[in-house]
Amino acid sequence: MPVQENTPEYLQEDEIDLRELWATIMKHGREIIKFSAVITILALIYALSIPNSYKSHTLLTPQEQSKPALGGGLAALAGMAGVSLGGGSADASTSLEVILKDYNFNKAVIKKHDLVKRISSDNQEKNMVFAFGFGGIYRLFSSKNNDKNFSENEKIFSAYKALQSMVSLSSDKKTGLITLGVTAQDRFLAKELVDIYLMELTAHLKQMEIKEVLKKIKFYKQELVVTNDIQLKTQISGLLSSLVQKKVLSSSNEFYVVSQMIEPRVAHVTEKTKPKRSLILVLAVIMSLMIGVFGAFFKEFLNKNRQNAQ
Repeated sequence: MPVQENTPEYLQEDEIDLRELWATIMKHGREIIKFSAVITILALIYALSIPNSYKSHTLLTPQEQSKPALGGGLAALAGMAGVSLGGGSADASTSLEVILKDYNFNKAVIKKHDLVKRISSDNQEKNMVFAFGFGGIYRLFSSKNNDKNFSENEKIFSAYKALQSMVSLSSDKKTGLITLGVTAQDRFLAKELVDIYLMELTAHLKQMEIKEVLKKIKFYKQELVVTNDIQLKTQISGLLSSLVQKKVLSSSNEFYVVSQMIEPRVAHVTEKTKPKRSLILVLAVIMSLMIGVFGAFFKEFLNKNRQNAQ
């Protein structure tokens, strides 16, 4: 068969090609190693210039929110008046997450706690931790923020974007537990921000709910005066009682709709979350070697084309 006769030739050509590839690598071996060494040193400098980041978090458990049963007549009456009687409200985790992403809420928090100044890199620098305790590389390459030319709204928006990357909120679907965490280069700031956002998030949600409760109470009281239906009066009276109870209980809780299981703490200096300096260096070595080898093959290819052209 023709194919069988040519098989040894094909194998021989493949073997010669592999030898040529290896010869090309060995020929440019020093250049590849030098290139890889330069890239690795630059990666090392970059890794050492990054301060450690630390995370502080609190663990929350949702509180059970009682929802009174509504009669069909009462629900229809409230719908006509444009009043929500509940029953379709979001869970605590979803409500807190929506508020956390709201710009107006964050703007109020930033102004109240002067977070523009507090989260600035210049202000965090005094508590930053570096590899081997040396922050000279960071200070050499970092530029001082000169925000005098920025308006107040620009500063607040910049702080808002920074906080969105620092603050996180997640929930476990199986247990229902909620985790509110903050990752920052200042480990003391991380714990402080957890306390601030837990207090402000629950207070804001409480304010929204109390406002809705007062609106319902006002509506029910008005209907209680004008209605002549005894059964409807009984339903309204029961709902008024439950709403007043809800208002009183919400004022007695430290945090609205959630209870704190684990309080946040300042992370230990060894409990960094990032950067992964060893991973940075390993990737730098691997990628630089791959690029170096590719560069050697490309250079050899150009040399052969030049020789053929001559």
